[in-house]
Amino acid sequence: MASKVIHALYIDDDVLMDAVKKTRAAHYHIEEVYTPFPVHGLDKIMGLPHTKLAIASFMYGCVGLTVAITMMNFIMIEDWPQNIGGKPSFSYIENMPAFVPIMFELTVFFAAHLMVITFYMRSKLWPFKEAENPDVRTTDDHFLMEIDVANHDVVEMSNFLAETGAVEINLVDKE
Repeated sequence: MASKVIHALYIDDDVLMDAVKKTRAAHYHIEEVYTPFPVHGLDKIMGLPHTKLAIASFMYGCVGLTVAITMMNFIMIEDWPQNIGGKPSFSYIENMPAFVPIMFELTVFFAAHLMVITFYMRSKLWPFKEAENPDVRTTDDHFLMEIDVANHDVVEMSNFLAETGAVEINLVDKE
């Protein structure tokens, strides 16, 4: 069953921020806000919870560091020890200062690549996925606020949104 939503278009991010504040104060439910670029502070004003991606990034970095230490210990100490520049090859601890750049690089490599994969999985962005953008102008220069109409008067909501600075207001069926 399709539900009705109102699409209110704005042309300025500051006007959008004020409109979101007023809309939440009026106790209307904002389904989503589409913007052509990230708007700083919009998530806090919309009341979205903090993300746990930073914890995942830290864990991915720890995995990268563990892989780096294990790999270097096996390759350079156990499997095929070599005398490079007079460094002793019988102890990992004595060689560790030379291994620090490799540990750093693999920590960053694992954190970055696994975070991209996690972001795509969490956002459900798959290759060849069709865009879910309700209005193509939001990829260029417009901001769209999608508000649920359930149990509210559409005319009253439209007048309210016009007062907040919306340049265009449309009633649409959401699939």
